[in-house]
Amino acid sequence: MKQIRTEDAVGHVLCHDITQIIKGVTKDAVFRKGHIVTEEDIPVLLSVGKDHLYIWEKREGILHEDEAAKLLYDLCKNDHIGSTPVKEGKIELIADCDGLFTVDAERIRRINSLGEMMIATRHGNFPVKKGDKLAGTRIVPLVIEEEKMERAKKIGGDEPLMALRPFERKQVGIVTTGNEVFYERIQDTFTPVIKEKLDEYHAEVMDHSILNDDPDKITKAIVSAIEKGAQMVICTGGMSVDPDDTTPLAIKNTGAEVVSYGAPVLPGATFLLAYYQNHIPILGLPGCVMYAKRTIFDLILPRVMSNVPVTAADLAALGTGGLCLSCPVCTFPNCGFGKGI
Repeated sequence: MKQIRTEDAVGHVLCHDITQIIKGVTKDAVFRKGHIVTEEDIPVLLSVGKDHLYIWEKREGILHEDEAAKLLYDLCKNDHIGSTPVKEGKIELIADCDGLFTVDAERIRRINSLGEMMIATRHGNFPVKKGDKLAGTRIVPLVIEEEKMERAKKIGGDEPLMALRPFERKQVGIVTTGNEVFYERIQDTFTPVIKEKLDEYHAEVMDHSILNDDPDKITKAIVSAIEKGAQMVICTGGMSVDPDDTTPLAIKNTGAEVVSYGAPVLPGATFLLAYYQNHIPILGLPGCVMYAKRTIFDLILPRVMSNVPVTAADLAALGTGGLCLSCPVCTFPNCGFGKGI
């Protein structure tokens, strides 16, 4: 770049966007990078505070902010993720569909630690809607050494830094347990809550059983739902550590691999997750899901609906940020619940 007086810039090419801010009216580039300055432009440039301008002098080994932002974007882009045109040296990544947004936080941290460049994202492992903003890339200065960008590319490697995994419209079986519900001593108020949350993902409840606390019957109902085509089974009731709460035992007796019985999340500590034949999730939901606005179920359901395997380590990592504050006005997922460090 070369700095010259604005009055002397006629005929020269701008090397960066010139932004005009008029409160309540506009905040946009009044001149774009690559614009050839005319005599008529001079008063406008002076009015936005530009007594001097930087004109572009292309040098070997130096990248303009637009080129650098594109390189960072290339490290992030993936299927189902679109982008805005580069503007003022920045590219924003946009969701092309509903799905679970995931990020490689460690590699992004390493790239941001290089200095003079940045990738800013929303939190990973949370659902997004088509059209949602996912991330932004840019460098801080107007130009940057190509060698620094090569270091970023080396950290990025061949795997994209982020992904958007579309939700699958699953067939779901629900197994409601508990003597009090089975014998109609109380009304089943749990199932409507589950169905409402599943509706957000366009899932279909194709099988529903209501059973007493007999573990053999619960086991058979779970397996029966799967044999009928259920791609996920949700069990409600009987999830505490009381001796007469038999649902965890019943899930184990299906032969499913239990990932964890318990999660460091409140509400939701007695949550159980298992996988039948390594790919069909079975969820044992604690009673808090019935009455609490947001629980462990809201953190795990998006991952399950996008076929992202959940491990014991994933559940353990939820501890930091795993305390819901039960705010009077719930803003989830735009809050700290489930977001860790």
